[in-house]
Amino acid sequence: MVKNAEAVQSLERSIRRKEKSDFSKNIRLVEALYREAVFLGTFPPRDKLLGIDVDIRIAKAINSVSRTP
Repeated sequence: MVKNAEAVQSLERSIRRKEKSDFSKNIRLVEALYREAVFLGTFPPRDKLLGIDVDIRIAKAINSVSRTP
């Protein structure tokens, strides 16, 4: 159990600042995750419209919010 969460977060931030992002490494990671999802049979979904009703309700809720106060 972490006793000083702020110290851990500070350490993580400093490590992220020192590490430079590597685009090709990130692309390889995404491709590997995609291949794994395909291998496990979770991607692409069999029913492409599964859950579309939830997406529509969320879109309606977002679009109904006024942009001005």
